[in-house]
Amino acid sequence: MVVTGLANGEIIFWDTRTSAPMGDPLQGHIDSVTSVAFSPDGERIVSGSDDKTVKIWNARTGTPEGDPFQGHIHRVSSVAFSPDGERIVSGSFDKTVRVWNARTG
Repeated sequence: MVVTGLANGEIIFWDTRTSAPMGDPLQGHIDSVTSVAFSPDGERIVSGSDDKTVKIWNARTGTPEGDPFQGHIHRVSSVAFSPDGERIVSGSFDKTVRVWNARTG
């Protein structure tokens, strides 16, 4: 399975064997999704968007976990989980890098 972000703000999971989308798209960003990444355990994904937010999603259910992380003043360009899954790093066109607690923001 892979995950992609779209210009319309949706996130889609894909079956790598069939190249078909899996389930309904995730919706929650109000602008283009610029970066997505799985947590090391595969249980969550993180997404960053041109809407300046970072979101955590349950990879199994597709539901958002908590409120969006806000703090960038320009669009988010990249997101990643730390190797232990406890932190998230986001980069932005505001020339900042932020480190977030993956559970609380």
